[in-house]
Amino acid sequence: MTLRIAEIFGPTIQGEGALIGEPTVFVRAGGCDYRCTWCDSMHAVDSAYRHDWAVMAPEEVMAEVRRLAGGKPLTVSISGGNPAIQDFAPVIAYGKAEGYRFACETQGSVSKPWFADLDTLVLSPKPPSSGETVDWKAFDQCLEAAQGCGQAVMKIVIFDDKDFAWAKAAAERHPELPLYLQPGNPEVDPAQPVDLQQATDRLLWLIEKVTGDGWFSPRVLPQLHVLVWGNKRGV
Repeated sequence: MTLRIAEIFGPTIQGEGALIGEPTVFVRAGGCDYRCTWCDSMHAVDSAYRHDWAVMAPEEVMAEVRRLAGGKPLTVSISGGNPAIQDFAPVIAYGKAEGYRFACETQGSVSKPWFADLDTLVLSPKPPSSGETVDWKAFDQCLEAAQGCGQAVMKIVIFDDKDFAWAKAAAERHPELPLYLQPGNPEVDPAQPVDLQQATDRLLWLIEKVTGDGWFSPRVLPQLHVLVWGNKRGV
């Protein structure tokens, strides 16, 4: 079997969510069943880029991870696109045999048995600003598939008041999931610098929304990689 891989890079740090700050090698899968309006990874989503994606066997993927990590087991984050449309079970099996830890981020639209083998499953349902509609039945199937994994968490990107209200409803639907909120980044062109003042203003707005609403269960985090590297790819 082979996998379509948009890029493999690192080690760098995880920039968001439950593992923020953790040294990580990223395996970014090519292909996605969503087309979010503010997607910052279109090079790994749109089939127009498919000729740029590498076709790799699972052992080749793991060999590149091993090379980048210098043979020192660390966390491997499988992202995309939507990595759940492919079968990463062999990669996870190879890596776990060598002591690597695995996290995966997906919107929760496609479930896979290999979710149960993960150390961390990050389910990131997309709010109204994305232009997508969440299939909560499919989301619940992802949670069922993940039974036995190390931890499952939910992460939601917030752009506006409508997204905020939607996130509260999503949290009420799944109160058992640790919840991470982060302000959305509308500046997704890798060739353009990020306005750091606007980025911090968006973070402050979200902090004030959460605390002002007396909603104390989620953790509010920045997109750390955006603050440090902007929209540069491969970091």
